[in-house]
Amino acid sequence: MIKVKVVQTQDELKEIFKIREEVFVKEQKVAPEEEYDEFEDTSTHFIARDSEGTACGTARWRYTDNGVKMERFAVLKSHRNKGVGYALVNAVLEDIANNPASADKKRYMHAQLGAVSLYEKFGFKKVGKQFEECNIMHYTMELNPA
Repeated sequence: MIKVKVVQTQDELKEIFKIREEVFVKEQKVAPEEEYDEFEDTSTHFIARDSEGTACGTARWRYTDNGVKMERFAVLKSHRNKGVGYALVNAVLEDIANNPASADKKRYMHAQLGAVSLYEKFGFKKVGKQFEECNIMHYTMELNPA
């Protein structure tokens, strides 16, 4: 059973930064200065834990001029294909939906190619052409508010 919650403590923040370090910086070779940005303090961060309580995934969302951007979805290699990504997307969308300021705002993301099918399960649609970000191919994907 995967449990996802909003990050509330400095210890949880350290745990999600470790996950992002492992997935993005070490595994995918994203430069640390690209991974950690000026939006860390203004984003809503999430932590996913497995049935043993081990931190295994993370994501965040934030407001932009274009709507609500969902980003930094990361799942440890040992926990992939076990529902962690699905649980994260579900929790993030639920949190956004429960935030009155985001009710009429478009939800969007820059999705890595390998994750496109996951986001499509939630109704996200690819918009525009493939593009490269941090040496990884992506699509912009959008979900219009209900």
